Amino acid sequence: MDDIKLMNAASMQNEVQIEIEKGMEVSEEADQNLIVNINNVRPETSYGESETYDPLLAPYHRSIEEIEKMPTIEQTKTVCPECKLIVDGTIYRDGDNVMIRKHCPEHGWTIEKYWEDYDMYMKMRRYNYYGRGFDNPNYINENKGANCPFDCGMCERHKSHTGLANVVVTNRCHLSCWYCFFYAKEGEAIYEPSIAELDKIFYNLRNQKPIPANALQITGGEPTMHPKIVEIIEHAKKAGFDQIQLNTTGINLALNPSLAMKLRHAGVSTLYMSYDGVSKRANPKNHWEVPKTLEVARKANIGIVLVPTVIRTVNDHELGAMINFALNNSDIVRAVNFQPVSLVGRMPSRLREKQRISIPGAIKLIEEQTNGVISKSDWFSVPYIGGINKFLEALTGEYKYDMSIHFACGAGTYIFLDSDNKIIPITRFVDAAGMVEYLQRAVDEMEGKGRLERKAIAVKTLVGFRKFIDKSKQPKSINFSKLLLSLFTKHDFATMGKFQMKSVFIGMMHFQDEYTYDIHRVEKCDIHYAMPDGEVLPFCTFNVFPEVYRDKVQKQYSIPSREWQQTHNEWTYAKDKYTRNIKELEASEEYRKTYGKMIDYFALPVNGGKPVANFANEKFS
Repeated sequence: MDDIKLMNAASMQNEVQIEIEKGMEVSEEADQNLIVNINNVRPETSYGESETYDPLLAPYHRSIEEIEKMPTIEQTKTVCPECKLIVDGTIYRDGDNVMIRKHCPEHGWTIEKYWEDYDMYMKMRRYNYYGRGFDNPNYINENKGANCPFDCGMCERHKSHTGLANVVVTNRCHLSCWYCFFYAKEGEAIYEPSIAELDKIFYNLRNQKPIPANALQITGGEPTMHPKIVEIIEHAKKAGFDQIQLNTTGINLALNPSLAMKLRHAGVSTLYMSYDGVSKRANPKNHWEVPKTLEVARKANIGIVLVPTVIRTVNDHELGAMINFALNNSDIVRAVNFQPVSLVGRMPSRLREKQRISIPGAIKLIEEQTNGVISKSDWFSVPYIGGINKFLEALTGEYKYDMSIHFACGAGTYIFLDSDNKIIPITRFVDAAGMVEYLQRAVDEMEGKGRLERKAIAVKTLVGFRKFIDKSKQPKSINFSKLLLSLFTKHDFATMGKFQMKSVFIGMMHFQDEYTYDIHRVEKCDIHYAMPDGEVLPFCTFNVFPEVYRDKVQKQYSIPSREWQQTHNEWTYAKDKYTRNIKELEASEEYRKTYGKMIDYFALPVNGGKPVANFANEKFS
């Protein structure tokens, strides 16, 4: 009888969760707003054959004869999404879209959207360059990576050092997100490496040459579920990492404020926090807990990066509203890093086409939703920073962090909220393109010169770069020339931190899947996963081919669920799952302040007076 009651209760709670995800009212009888299995239901999306013609989907449905006549941009190697055979790929132009096509002898043609703006693609491509890779690659093979991505490691073919190292400390999670590619499900083994195993990983990362890994992200699962998470952070800090991020939902920190303080003292500098929208419907994951997490982070003085997974037809209508939310909390929110969804795994082609969104697709929606206050011309690809790095290296004669990822992997811009509440993107007062060209000329001039000559050229260059800053348009609250000069002369994380305290970074990072896979992007990846067996792998190899890498290696270091239960008294998968009390959370002061007293900064006269799309304060009785 008790079992039947539990099943009925679980069923009822799931129904309540579905209602919330559809944006509907929750009845008072629904178990007093207690919700479990949070975010485990894929929102309904219609993709039937009888739908009205959608021009966004047109590039998918041309004949192969039409497609083969379209202008080729470049050739690459890719994989068949069905059998994973390595095949030739063609990146080509289809009107305003950049597409990728590939043909498998067994499974035929695959056509996929690569970028949704040809002009932006060509602009970003200008900043593409090769980094220096590794002097001590952790993987040597005779064919020099010719079988990439299936003989993967940090081999001699890889062209970027580790910019951000990801280390998984557990595969347990208190949520069950339908789009997540990584958490332990019922009956699966538990991966939770020991401190000794993690120390080995940290050691390997810090001994990379010529540039040791310096930025670390502790991830999962939900890393705060590891009982020794504070000790893990302490060991990472002791290993020498300057920047330590914690990839989290923020829920456990909201429930346990003292943990945030302990993590800050141990060495965490940033919470890399999931955040899929402002509304309940867009963000059933942690909408209710975010207000408490913000307050906890303020008290602990830990900066927050909001990390939305962007899915077309699910939450893409709230991109501008999420930026506005960040501005409302810019005292603690340092960035919004949008991640267009990686559609890993098999799914119906029509559903994939409808939910696919690329970096420029999201950027154009931001321009539309913010009424042009943040426009697509404000964005640059990540390797743009390479020009600054090269200048610093030429000046000092020392290797510096080298953001040499593929130009199609990421983009970003900075926005400033001035003292009069005016939103000012950095490109409105800095000639970013002109500045990096100017720095490159200085780098060319320094080539082959001695230290004193390089220093003289650098001084002349630093005096001259002020002409690329329009002081009449810069925020009144900052002296940007002084801030930039400090960044150039000190070039460390502390100085970069001061820069970010004055601004909010808006970023895009689009990880690949089997449909968009491009070997040229993989060999330039600088976001790497490190594992206990000594392997270090690109993000888009580790997660796109889990059966070859992630799951295979972690299985070797995992504990079967039955054994885990025996050594962890009374543990069950169900007990790991968080139960949300909506009524209690919505009654909290933090919740009402966060969602009931927001300012629409875009609607202010100083920003044009037009409201950001889908802005709304909640009303409370």
